[in-house]
Amino acid sequence: MRKREHLPQIKLSDAQKEKLNAEIKAFYLDERGEEIGMIEQMQLLDLFEQKLAPVIYNKALDDVRIWYVRMMENAEADYYALYKNE
Repeated sequence: MRKREHLPQIKLSDAQKEKLNAEIKAFYLDERGEEIGMIEQMQLLDLFEQKLAPVIYNKALDDVRIWYVRMMENAEADYYALYKNE
Protein backbone atom coordinates (compact mmCIF):
# COMPACT_ATOMS: atom_id res chain seq x y z
CA MET A 1 0.00 0.00 0.00
CA ARG A 2 1.29 3.45 -0.95
CA LYS A 3 1.97 5.89 1.88
CA ARG A 4 -0.11 9.06 1.72
CA GLU A 5 1.65 12.36 1.15
CA HIS A 6 1.49 14.68 4.16
CA LEU A 7 -0.15 18.04 3.45
CA PRO A 8 -0.01 21.00 5.85
CA GLN A 9 -3.05 20.86 8.11
CA ILE A 10 -5.63 23.61 8.37
CA LYS A 11 -7.08 23.94 11.86
CA LEU A 12 -10.77 24.61 12.39
CA SER A 13 -12.24 26.13 15.53
CA ASP A 14 -14.49 24.05 17.77
CA ALA A 15 -17.51 26.08 16.60
CA GLN A 16 -16.62 25.43 12.96
CA LYS A 17 -16.22 21.71 13.67
CA GLU A 18 -19.61 21.57 15.40
CA LYS A 19 -21.29 23.28 12.46
CA LEU A 20 -19.60 21.03 9.92
CA ASN A 21 -20.40 17.88 11.91
CA ALA A 22 -24.06 18.93 11.86
CA GLU A 23 -23.80 19.45 8.08
CA ILE A 24 -22.29 15.99 7.61
CA LYS A 25 -25.04 14.44 9.74
CA ALA A 26 -27.75 16.30 7.80
CA PHE A 27 -26.18 15.34 4.46
CA TYR A 28 -26.18 11.65 5.30
CA LEU A 29 -29.75 11.81 6.50
CA ASP A 30 -31.06 13.89 3.56
CA GLU A 31 -29.07 12.36 0.72
CA ARG A 32 -28.61 8.78 1.84
CA GLY A 33 -31.42 8.30 4.35
CA GLU A 34 -28.86 7.05 6.86
CA GLU A 35 -27.99 8.06 10.40
CA ILE A 36 -24.28 8.63 10.91
CA GLY A 37 -22.68 8.39 14.32
CA MET A 38 -20.58 11.03 16.02
CA ILE A 39 -17.37 9.02 15.56
CA GLU A 40 -18.00 8.66 11.83
CA GLN A 41 -18.80 12.38 11.57
CA MET A 42 -15.55 13.26 13.32
CA GLN A 43 -13.56 10.85 11.13
CA LEU A 44 -15.00 12.36 7.95
CA LEU A 45 -14.36 15.88 9.18
CA ASP A 46 -10.78 14.96 10.09
CA LEU A 47 -10.29 13.54 6.59
CA PHE A 48 -11.67 16.71 5.01
CA GLU A 49 -9.63 18.93 7.32
CA GLN A 50 -6.38 17.06 6.71
CA LYS A 51 -6.63 16.14 3.03
CA LEU A 52 -9.18 18.33 1.22
CA ALA A 53 -8.89 21.68 2.98
CA PRO A 54 -5.26 22.33 1.95
CA VAL A 55 -6.06 21.55 -1.69
CA ILE A 56 -9.08 23.88 -1.69
CA TYR A 57 -7.11 26.56 0.17
CA ASN A 58 -4.27 26.43 -2.37
CA LYS A 59 -6.76 26.61 -5.25
CA ALA A 60 -8.30 29.71 -3.68
CA LEU A 61 -4.83 31.27 -3.38
CA ASP A 62 -4.15 30.52 -7.04
CA ASP A 63 -7.47 32.12 -8.02
CA VAL A 64 -6.72 35.23 -5.95
CA ARG A 65 -3.28 35.50 -7.54
CA ILE A 66 -4.80 35.42 -11.04
CA TRP A 67 -7.34 38.10 -10.01
CA TYR A 68 -4.60 40.25 -8.44
CA VAL A 69 -2.38 40.08 -11.53
CA ARG A 70 -5.33 41.20 -13.70
CA MET A 71 -6.10 44.07 -11.34
CA MET A 72 -2.46 45.21 -11.38
CA GLU A 73 -2.42 45.09 -15.19
CA ASN A 74 -5.55 47.26 -15.22
CA ALA A 75 -4.01 49.65 -12.70
CA GLU A 76 -0.90 50.01 -14.85
CA ALA A 77 -2.99 50.71 -17.96
CA ASP A 78 -5.06 53.26 -16.00
CA TYR A 79 -1.88 54.90 -14.75
CA TYR A 80 -0.51 55.42 -18.25
CA ALA A 81 -3.92 56.61 -19.48
CA LEU A 82 -3.55 59.57 -17.09
CA TYR A 83 -0.40 60.80 -18.86
CA LYS A 84 -0.81 64.07 -20.80
CA ASN A 85 0.69 64.77 -24.18
CA GLU A 86 3.70 67.03 -23.73
